[in-house]
Amino acid sequence: MSDLRVGLGVDAHAFGDGVPLVLGGVTVDHPRGLVGHSDGDVVAHALTDALLGAAGLADIGALFPSDDDRYRGADSLVLLAEAYRQVREVGFAVVNADCVVIGEEPRITPHREAMRDRLAGALGVGRELVNVRATTTDRLGFTGRGEGLAAQAVALLRSAQ
Repeated sequence: MSDLRVGLGVDAHAFGDGVPLVLGGVTVDHPRGLVGHSDGDVVAHALTDALLGAAGLADIGALFPSDDDRYRGADSLVLLAEAYRQVREVGFAVVNADCVVIGEEPRITPHREAMRDRLAGALGVGRELVNVRATTTDRLGFTGRGEGLAAQAVALLRSAQ
């Protein structure tokens, strides 16, 4: 069995009024935020699922169920840190992670480095191991219509044993 494992995570949330927009652990100035059981951080959620998948663990919904009030409004970086603790507990460590925000707005570039810092900090790894990028869908689909945002993340783990 290989000592390397790869995982893919995907998340999407609709925009809503009256909630802050949190992406990659950074509060972004935007008129609408993402509606979710926790803080709706699609970047952190996708990365959490990528890490869990690479380690062969259950998904974010099994770990932090949306019908459990303990996670209502939760900081997704806290959830990410707990998921990665469980990944390390089963013997894996992150090699690198790459996250992509999918949507027409807001612009990610001004917040990219802060997101990298916050995500890496939650994992307790160097920022050089975590990347954040963005793309649009050229106005196609729910992200193209400005109804919400999606994110994808891929994580590469190595056996820590």
